Amino acid sequence: QVHLVESGGGLVQAGGSLRLSCTASGLTFGIYTMAWFRQAPGKERDFVSLIRSGGIPYYVDSVKGRFTISRDNPKNTVYLQMNSLKPEDTATYYCAASGIGGYPRSDRAYDYWGQGSQVTVSS
Repeated sequence: QVHLVESGGGLVQAGGSLRLSCTASGLTFGIYTMAWFRQAPGKERDFVSLIRSGGIPYYVDSVKGRFTISRDNPKNTVYLQMNSLKPEDTATYYCAASGIGGYPRSDRAYDYWGQGSQVTVSS
């Protein structure tokens, strides 16, 4: 059975930093594209960033230059380093795993999901 477990969320002031981690089990981590999505209250779940199995990252424009995605395949873990956080980054952040190639930005492309980690940025 596949499990994705996120950690690292919390409350931070605007301009601060947080690092999210997502550790996977029950799948061959190294072959999956891993991604982060976020969902703010009352809004749809949105794509944030992905990293392909070979380590190539992709970001939504709103986080470029502020967020960095990385992966450690031996540890089955993907990270999202979030710097210069803004109140509009407040959301529940989900990690997800996809077996589809390319740069899948639709949540329908993802097979497995974590439980979510809350990030709150105060102004």
